[in-house]
Amino acid sequence: MSKLVTIYGGSGFVGRYIARRMAKAGWRVRVAVRRPNEAIFVKPYGVVGQVEPVLCNIRDDASVAQVMQGADAVVNCVGILAEAGRNGFDAVQSEGAERIARTAAAQGIASMVHVSAIGADLESDSDYSRTKALGEAGVLEHMPDAVILRPSIVFGPEDQFFNRFASMTRLGPVLPVVGAETRFQPVYVDDIARAAELALTKGVQPGVYELGGPDVASFRELMQKMLDVIHRRRMIVSIPFFAARIMAFGFDLLQTLTGGLVTNSMITRDQVRNLSRDNVVSGKTMGFDDLGVAPTSMTSVLPEYLWRFRPSGQYDAIKESAKNLRT
Repeated sequence: MSKLVTIYGGSGFVGRYIARRMAKAGWRVRVAVRRPNEAIFVKPYGVVGQVEPVLCNIRDDASVAQVMQGADAVVNCVGILAEAGRNGFDAVQSEGAERIARTAAAQGIASMVHVSAIGADLESDSDYSRTKALGEAGVLEHMPDAVILRPSIVFGPEDQFFNRFASMTRLGPVLPVVGAETRFQPVYVDDIARAAELALTKGVQPGVYELGGPDVASFRELMQKMLDVIHRRRMIVSIPFFAARIMAFGFDLLQTLTGGLVTNSMITRDQVRNLSRDNVVSGKTMGFDDLGVAPTSMTSVLPEYLWRFRPSGQYDAIKESAKNLRT
């Protein structure tokens, strides 16, 4: 019988790519999510019955344990960028990660991959970064041989970074950004999935791996690259941090006063804190080189999914070519 892996958050942006790779590697895949009815799209990743979405709440011990029964390995991809209701940073990224590792140890599971983030730091003033570090500590406490993956900002067809800002270019001639000079090292989502696959199937060295792509660029430079791909000209305006903090405070306050009925989908104070520091590989941990993986460049991937934001979409290149025809 083929091996079984339980992937918590397996229908999310990163999780779905790990699920697909593990299915192609011949594993049975159990995708543990809050809303399995919305994760049906993962089933065609394998043959009939090979990939199954199941209900799980990582805030509950019994729920986490139930979907892990019989598994040979576990992967935790659950994370949030902003708090909403009971899904706070501590509950999801710290306590949730520790719960999964504790349960895996209790069930005698040997292999675990935990997806964290570059910038995880117990001393950080950002709740996101602090709880990412707490989650890592909780995982290593119970699963000392776990593989922890720390990606920089992740890009790919379903990302909420390039897609979000590309959609904003349709609204006007100005593209506002916070932290225009902050540096990032964008990493392709399937490269992270490849790293997770190797960790589970090849027995790589346990420990922390910081994952960054081949390109290091400022926020402003990334936006310019995106604009070049979608064939649009926009003025990139850097919002000063003091102004961003005021804006974020207002959005956070509105969410609090409405009891979460209005969710802050713009920018939070915690996100402003994160945008004030670079998000690149430190060189102090293992990385893609240690896994034998050559990271994918943005240039080879962005045009494949950002074309829909071009002025004429899929026909933009044809129209540009037509301009060169002689009358």
